[in-house]
Amino acid sequence: MQSNLPHLQSIFTADCVIFGFSEGELKVLLIERNEYPFKEWWGLPGFFVEHNETIDDAVKRILLEHTGLKGIYMEQLYTFGDLQRHPQGRIITVAYYAMLRLEAIGNNLKPSTDYVRKAQWHPLNHLPDLAFDHKNIIEKSIEKIRRKVSHSPIAFELLPEKFTLTQLQQLYEAIWDKKLDKRNFRKKMLKYNILKELDEKQKGVSYRAAKLYKFDKRKYNKIFKNELNFSK
Repeated sequence: MQSNLPHLQSIFTADCVIFGFSEGELKVLLIERNEYPFKEWWGLPGFFVEHNETIDDAVKRILLEHTGLKGIYMEQLYTFGDLQRHPQGRIITVAYYAMLRLEAIGNNLKPSTDYVRKAQWHPLNHLPDLAFDHKNIIEKSIEKIRRKVSHSPIAFELLPEKFTLTQLQQLYEAIWDKKLDKRNFRKKMLKYNILKELDEKQKGVSYRAAKLYKFDKRKYNKIFKNELNFSK
């Protein structure tokens, strides 16, 4: 039976929120736009989804074209469809987010599309004015991470493979946007017995080198999965 409905093609976009952590700060990957609207503004890597591709495939394509990054696992965050979010009409966007170790990526960002002037990491607490509703999308992403980080060890995805307890505390402070008591934080983290103390210390620092640790994922999965509480 043939449908009487006309052929419809939705116009929607996909946006990517990528978080990293370095120098004690949580950072967001932004692109400088080279097209209207919001030309020369900073915003999230994002663009229209082609009619012949899935949203997941579109996210991979957009991230590669806008930043040069590939092979990154992205988790769907939320769908944004406010009436005034785009100056050219109602355009719905599906946002995805990821948390990356910057030691493996750094500033090696190479956009390959004329739509983007450059890609750059920005401290979460010092973001420029952003295009569209991208500030709201980032805030929604942080809310999601705060909920997840309270009950799972996802924060370790942002740290180098080997880290100090100070770096670990700075990360949680950056996520929660508040200072944590040093003694209580370390006592709580060490009590979980999921940090493996290494026979190594920091190198190349002008101050007293601190011990290095690794997250023991195997022990976490074996003993503590779904039992820990990483809340403040």
